[in-house]
Amino acid sequence: MTLLQRLTQFFAGRTTSEPPSERYRKQVELVNQRRQEWAATPDSVLRQTQPEALEERIALAAVAIERTTAMRPFDVQILGALAMHERQIAEMQTGEGKTIVAVMAVYANAAEGAHVWTANDYLARRDAAWMGPAFGWLGLSVGHVGQGMGAEERRRAYACDVTYATANEVGFDYLRDGLVLEPAEMVQRPFAFVLIDEADSILIDEARIPLVIAGEATAPEDLAYTMARLASGFRRGFEFDTDEHQRNVQISDRGIAKVEATFGCGNLYEPRNFRIYTAAIDAIHAESLLRANVDYIVRNDSIELVDEFKGRVAQDRRWPAGLQTALEAKERLPLRKQGRILGSITLQTLVSLYPKVCGMTGTAATQADEFRTVYRLDVAVIPPNRSMIREDLPDIIFEDKLAKERAVVREVVKVHATGRPILMGTASVEESERIAERARQAGVVHCVLNARNDEAEAEIISRAGQPGAVTISTNMAGRGTDIPLGGDDVRALGGLYVIGTNKHESRRIDNQLRGRAGRQGDPGSSRFFVSLEDDLMERYGIRQALTPDVDVQVAIDHVQRVVEGQNLEIRRTLWKYEGLIEQHRRAMAERRRGVLFREAASVVEDRDPERWQELCGRWEEARVRQVERSVTLTKIDDIWCDYLAAVAELRGGIHWVSWAGKDPLYSFLTRAGEIADEVQQRIDDEVVEAMMRDDVMERGGIEETLERGATWTYLINDQPFGTMQERWAKAIAGRVRDLMRG
Repeated sequence: MTLLQRLTQFFAGRTTSEPPSERYRKQVELVNQRRQEWAATPDSVLRQTQPEALEERIALAAVAIERTTAMRPFDVQILGALAMHERQIAEMQTGEGKTIVAVMAVYANAAEGAHVWTANDYLARRDAAWMGPAFGWLGLSVGHVGQGMGAEERRRAYACDVTYATANEVGFDYLRDGLVLEPAEMVQRPFAFVLIDEADSILIDEARIPLVIAGEATAPEDLAYTMARLASGFRRGFEFDTDEHQRNVQISDRGIAKVEATFGCGNLYEPRNFRIYTAAIDAIHAESLLRANVDYIVRNDSIELVDEFKGRVAQDRRWPAGLQTALEAKERLPLRKQGRILGSITLQTLVSLYPKVCGMTGTAATQADEFRTVYRLDVAVIPPNRSMIREDLPDIIFEDKLAKERAVVREVVKVHATGRPILMGTASVEESERIAERARQAGVVHCVLNARNDEAEAEIISRAGQPGAVTISTNMAGRGTDIPLGGDDVRALGGLYVIGTNKHESRRIDNQLRGRAGRQGDPGSSRFFVSLEDDLMERYGIRQALTPDVDVQVAIDHVQRVVEGQNLEIRRTLWKYEGLIEQHRRAMAERRRGVLFREAASVVEDRDPERWQELCGRWEEARVRQVERSVTLTKIDDIWCDYLAAVAELRGGIHWVSWAGKDPLYSFLTRAGEIADEVQQRIDDEVVEAMMRDDVMERGGIEETLERGATWTYLINDQPFGTMQERWAKAIAGRVRDLMRG
């Protein structure tokens, strides 16, 4: 078997061996039998039913849906619910009614409380309201959590039997609960069951982006502005270089000389110049690799990141502090205060806190191996209720972007003249606005949906199937919103026509875009227009790999598979680093919880019995214990912040050990373990030291020094000069190009 064949086999993904329609056939029959028996039973009688068998619970939920929403669940929707009950990811095509499927799966698992993670706040609010009557009929309370809610609103929502929220909101609330000083301040109860909508987006696309809660720190210095001006004159190949995939930058000798001359700092690599060196790298990265209206937009005098997978603004997300500051300096914006990290958690870790996990999405099969190995979740491909008749047309490939965009507009003009609706997916805000301007000049009336107006996405996308509609959207903005066709006339014209203007790094993202057409047996078609100047093509050298005997389409497909593997290795590398930190976090959280709920023994009483007796002689023992409790909680939080900062600094420089022939991961794990041991000892020492001071008892504890509440997610890269896995992926990509050449 050739390397290319092995790659194809490895990255193709697998699903469960037995089709769900056969595996669950008898259970579906039992569900339908019970539904038929209950057809004439009055609500007042049925609502008193307490079903125990799974089939009866699913059947009762199906009856509730039909009687409250007038929508009768199909057999394939029952299949999806059964698959999720068995801890699987149900792959169901767009328009198959996954929102209804969730109700049946949740009702079967809501005894101790259920969470439904949605792709955005709008869907959490919509689905909670839409499915609320069905859950109410079943005797379950429903709430949703969204941005801007106060603690009491959140507490009420989490107290409901079913809570709809985004993963970010759940994660941030979990982090905040880890900082409370009294149990009554917590908003969440213990996790039991989670159903993840758009599971691939949440568990794969966003999996390498940790959630962070932070307090305000001092404002950054003017160093960033000076470095931004310097970096703006740097040239790739002269003052700096980038890696093959343009993920990282490395300053050259010429660039180092210019920095040293500008700041008069001497040798840039001396430890005393670490701050200047870091600022230089951040400034070059911001100037050369981060593009306005592609990676971010500037709005209201601030930087707002654009989610590369969804094409919408990524709420509360930023890059690590230095890079974020460099980007603000590049755009000549006010430099915002950077936060001291109080706590962080990855989505993978957050998912692992739930005893039972399942999910659903329209695209999961190509990532089946990753779901299985990382989350221990199998993928069940659920057949559509009606046969898929969408026509996926061959890609059209052009030499350059200009030729591609002109051809796209010509296609839009031709199809629009017939009245057929068109939905176009572009790669960036910049591209969407450029093509939109060409369409305007061609006289085509259209709507543009990108990160500048993402608050209107649901309304815009819902109208995309109407006669004559032309919708130009960034990537998958509007995902989760159905696109119904506007009557028989549109069906007669061929249904919704989906145009993609770029191939993405993952085939799954391409399939998401295609999947906007062809819902519930509707007609539709899709086609991608690709140029050899597109980012994917240039980043992986497609043009250089082409020879007369190489098929361009085959080359693109192979590169996508290689990149999927590379991105998986990047996520795996992150998890290797995060795994040890998570062990330390859980140990610290367990210790803090014991103190919070007054279950932990007194450190002072154990370490310094004489001081303990002295304190109890001057104050009531209950007061002494309460003060020590307050001191311990504050010290745990403060010292944990120091641990996170130390580990971040360690990881930021760990790549240097590879130059000495050492394993960066092993070195990191060893030193991080030592730091964690030092932290535990330091907590004990500082609690005893604080309790030696009389003023602590007089005040009733240490005045809190941490400002809490600011939250964001931030993008990280474990090794700025590339991991072993990335270098392996580069070798694979080169080998693929060699194979394609001959």
